Amino acid sequence: MNDAQSTGLSRRTLLQAAGATAAAYSLIGAATGTARADDAPASADKLVVYPIPSGVPTNSSFSVKARTPGGEWQTVPVYRARAKQVDANTGSGPVFNSSVATFDFSGTVEVSVTSAKGAIGAARIRPLSYDTKSTVDGATVSFTLTEPRNLSIEIDGEIFNNLQLHANPIETHAPDPDDPDVIYFGPGLHKTTDNVVKVPSGKTVYLAGGAVLTSRVEFVGVENARLIGRGVLYNSPSGVLLQYSRNIEIDGIMVLNPSSGYSVTVGQSKQVTVRNLHSYSHGQWGDGIDVFSSEDVLIEGVWMRNSDDCIAIYTHRWDYYGDCRNITVRDSTLWADVAHPINVGTHGNTDKPETIENLVFSNIDILDHREPQMDYQGCIALNPGDSNLVRNVRAQDIRVEDFRWGQLINMRIMYNTKYNTSIGRGIDGVYIKNLSYNGTHANPAIMVGYDADHAIKNVTFQNLVINGKFIGNGMKKPGWYRFEDMMPAYANEHVVNTRFLTSTEATSTTKPAITSPDKATATKNQVFNYLITASELPTSFAAEGLPKGLDIDTATGLISGTVRDNVGSCTATVSATNSVGTATQTVTFTVEHA
Repeated sequence: MNDAQSTGLSRRTLLQAAGATAAAYSLIGAATGTARADDAPASADKLVVYPIPSGVPTNSSFSVKARTPGGEWQTVPVYRARAKQVDANTGSGPVFNSSVATFDFSGTVEVSVTSAKGAIGAARIRPLSYDTKSTVDGATVSFTLTEPRNLSIEIDGEIFNNLQLHANPIETHAPDPDDPDVIYFGPGLHKTTDNVVKVPSGKTVYLAGGAVLTSRVEFVGVENARLIGRGVLYNSPSGVLLQYSRNIEIDGIMVLNPSSGYSVTVGQSKQVTVRNLHSYSHGQWGDGIDVFSSEDVLIEGVWMRNSDDCIAIYTHRWDYYGDCRNITVRDSTLWADVAHPINVGTHGNTDKPETIENLVFSNIDILDHREPQMDYQGCIALNPGDSNLVRNVRAQDIRVEDFRWGQLINMRIMYNTKYNTSIGRGIDGVYIKNLSYNGTHANPAIMVGYDADHAIKNVTFQNLVINGKFIGNGMKKPGWYRFEDMMPAYANEHVVNTRFLTSTEATSTTKPAITSPDKATATKNQVFNYLITASELPTSFAAEGLPKGLDIDTATGLISGTVRDNVGSCTATVSATNSVGTATQTVTFTVEHA
């Protein structure tokens, strides 16, 4: 299938479709120094601002400017996003306008945000963990950034009519518009006749900064393909559909106000990386990223503000079948206006039970969670139903801010008759390390097994801190209290071997044993993910002799990157360490041609 058939437009037609907008963009770039993102060294102070095409809704609640130190101020256009809140009394869902601005920069950038409402009483910039210093002068809040950030600027406590700012890294190695393997959308508003762009194997869809596409992007039964750039999928049906595919990369785009469905669906696929995605939804069942029956998936650096689950991980649903394993979510910010920031386990296969295993959630800020229904609460929800077994889950360095309504944690073996046809098989092995919550709105957390045969086993909390108070061994509490009482949380008799440890206590009395495969196959010049897994709750990981282009996250054991090594095989030594000792294993990495 050629490019014209796959999109309804040829690459050259796509470029021509940008028309006057593209020409205007070139003039703007020439005048302000924003024409190309990769003209200057990454270490230099540089700012790239992209226009919003005519016909795409903007918002006037804020005026945003940015500049490099000593440079001229540049106007940063503001998109109109939509956000939803459920009325707990009626079930209706009022929708509010919100604001989103984006630019690229390197070095240092100064930002000025002016509220159309006038004088600012107080300004808050979140995530709070960034501790972004700002000054307020009348109706303007100003601050300086020295590294990429995804931020919410909130004036006088307003969380709907707020400004979400995506200060991205400078884009490098943008593809050539005339590359035959690139489906190129230049600046401007783009529509396709059937509202779908089908991506063939080996192709890259590139949304340039200032490009807005109203179509769904589909990767179906393909491999070695990408969707990259700084453009926007706006009002598209279901955002990105990725199914039955391998070696797929999504990087840098925004999914804004999808007309239906999820922002990104990953179904029965392998070797998928979703990076620096920004997602906003306001529709019913407006999930962010949902992963079904897939393996070796990395989600990193994303910002998700959604009207349903931000990140959901399941096995079988619809036409997706099989286990789900080796899923990593890291360095991200989650904001659920409805339902869960993180939800695992609801959907599965009663006839042929499946397993969800080896999940890692690391370095995550949860800004909000609001869910009136008890069945769907939990900033972190592990709720296996449909005969699913959930095992080997690691959640570490998770910072939860004062959400509006819900629970910090909800672990239940489910039989939700609305969605399930059988009871979940259980939860076995959950390690929650460095989880902190500061707030007053959390309902008691819940950990409930269904019965003795469908239980929750081997849950370890290490350095759990709630409102500044550590929960665990060594804390002062009445002797007849359980740690769950101090959390507070309810745990029934079918929750077995739960531990609450200090930050320095040993996680095990036995050294680890590595359980991940001793062979892995990568494709040259394609994204690759390999998760080291091991028993006995390792606290660090290492690897030596990896193929070129791959790095290891020593905190989680994820080996990831784009393989640059020559075709062939090499061996590497991977290791997992806890306080008792270190386990090693030789892994053979085979690199294939695309």
